[in-house]
Amino acid sequence: MLKQALQQTLHQKLSPKQVQVIRMLQMPALQLEQHIEKELEENPVLEEVKEADDKTEDNRNLSIEEYVETQGSSSRPYTSQSMVSNMLDFPTLSVKESLYEQLQQQLGFAHLDDRQNTLASFLIQSLDNDGYLRRDLSSLVDDIAFRWNTSTDENELNNLLKIIQGFEPSGVGARDLQECLLIQLKHKTQSPEVKTAINILERHFNDFTGKLYDKVRTRMHINEAEFNAAVEEIVRLNPKPGGVIDTLDDRTMYVVPDFLLEVRNGAFNLTMPRYTIPNLRISQRYEQLLKKEEQSKTKADRNTLVFLRQKIESAKWFIDALKQRQDTLMKTMQSIIDYQHDFFMEGDESLLRPMALKHIAFVTSLDISTVSRVVTSKYIQTHFGIFALKSFFSEGTVSETGEEVSIRNIKKLLMQFIEEEDKKRPYSDEELAEMMQKEGFTFARRTIAKYREQLNIPTSRMRKRMTTRPDAKSE
Repeated sequence: MLKQALQQTLHQKLSPKQVQVIRMLQMPALQLEQHIEKELEENPVLEEVKEADDKTEDNRNLSIEEYVETQGSSSRPYTSQSMVSNMLDFPTLSVKESLYEQLQQQLGFAHLDDRQNTLASFLIQSLDNDGYLRRDLSSLVDDIAFRWNTSTDENELNNLLKIIQGFEPSGVGARDLQECLLIQLKHKTQSPEVKTAINILERHFNDFTGKLYDKVRTRMHINEAEFNAAVEEIVRLNPKPGGVIDTLDDRTMYVVPDFLLEVRNGAFNLTMPRYTIPNLRISQRYEQLLKKEEQSKTKADRNTLVFLRQKIESAKWFIDALKQRQDTLMKTMQSIIDYQHDFFMEGDESLLRPMALKHIAFVTSLDISTVSRVVTSKYIQTHFGIFALKSFFSEGTVSETGEEVSIRNIKKLLMQFIEEEDKKRPYSDEELAEMMQKEGFTFARRTIAKYREQLNIPTSRMRKRMTTRPDAKSE
């Protein structure tokens, strides 16, 4: 029996302006410059204020015919050369392309439509630093609906994820270790050894990772030589595909600082380079045209004016979004400087305090996701070098003496131990934990293993220079 009933639900949606601000927040300086250039090219009522404009502004009346001619013209008075020349006045930093940037480049060759490209880009942004997608597709569906006002489903995201899993480095986009290794094997030439390795991982993964090698061989009805050949294929795979992005090639990108920090008379002076936020305004000529033609009785004129109003409104949104971006970036950066005052004064990394996104979010009264977008792909120029904002964030621990120490410094100490070890007998995680204990830091073996993996340092067995058999004892 059918029943009719009224149901009231509450949905939270972001306005177009909010979406625009969110996208701008995570843009670095060079990408923002390109975005502004594109907007200036597409919107004729938006213009950049130059020094000479205030004195020589052309306030002559503009007719509706001239407006139409301007719309049909392929040329625009704006050029980005002024921004580029300003950028060259500041130091630049050559850095390796990030995993996200290389995947985005490959996405451009996937021949997807705008909707698919947006969803695939969101999936790429959701990957961890090691290249894994550790969030459920169902939660990503909800995120996309909330952040972008776009409806999708797990099936559509899964199909796009399969495309991303075909990108380099091989294994990226996997949801667990088993899938990561299988993706890499399936991208290889399908030799007998590779096919056997795929069979091992697909059907006997738990037994294999549990080192029950005899059990695996018996169930697969293969001899030891065939098994060892397949294992050799597996051990050559990379369990952390995102961790080798720097070794793929020598491609680099050049970044310019989003912030400039100077120390004057013992005080900080924080500024944003002029090119990042050009002075934009609504063209006075088009505003006059809108007022002049508002009473027009011609249908064609009215249709044009509707379009013109939309362009003016869009330009206002864009200018407001740029202003909001600048205010949010400055507010966040100033809070980071205040929190890490000693480091920015001296330039000594040992002075970095433990700091998480939530600390800055609390001080600035911003959402953690907003702070995350602000610090992503942003750089600051100081009197002792250029730094990525993300490098200032690190959790902390307390030593036996009660001193709070950044995990960043703990990792540096861990790396120092490993660099100085005997490669014929590398330290196990247990031994590294004991060495940390002597330095006054108490960590469980699994915590040391976590930090080691975050540093993309393999296990002691893999660091050992001599070749080991599959059934060799490991840590």
